[in-house]
Amino acid sequence: MKIRGVRGATTVQYNQREEIIVATKELLLEVVKVNAISIDDIASIFFTVTKDLDAEFPAVAARELGWNDVPLLDATEIPVSGSLAKCIRVLIHLNTDKSQKEIKHVYLKEAVNLRR
Repeated sequence: MKIRGVRGATTVQYNQREEIIVATKELLLEVVKVNAISIDDIASIFFTVTKDLDAEFPAVAARELGWNDVPLLDATEIPVSGSLAKCIRVLIHLNTDKSQKEIKHVYLKEAVNLRR
């Protein structure tokens, strides 16, 4: 079994706790669904947010989903001029037999513009 990275991103309209949690849950559940991931196979999750999002940690959403044994880490994105605002990104480290080409990365809302 190998460790693969699964990427994803989404956006919110407002820097509000509930909106960050809802958007992050939606992103996590979609990544799990399209990749047929068992939570037990997740090695760790790394979240980043743009500097305009500080109302809540995205990792709170994973904990609210019951992912209590998964190591989680939050950080702030590098503030690159002109980059997508109010964006939540995720990198899931996954134990899997899938090839890198079989992994499906998920981009929701305005984040679809990150991957054309």
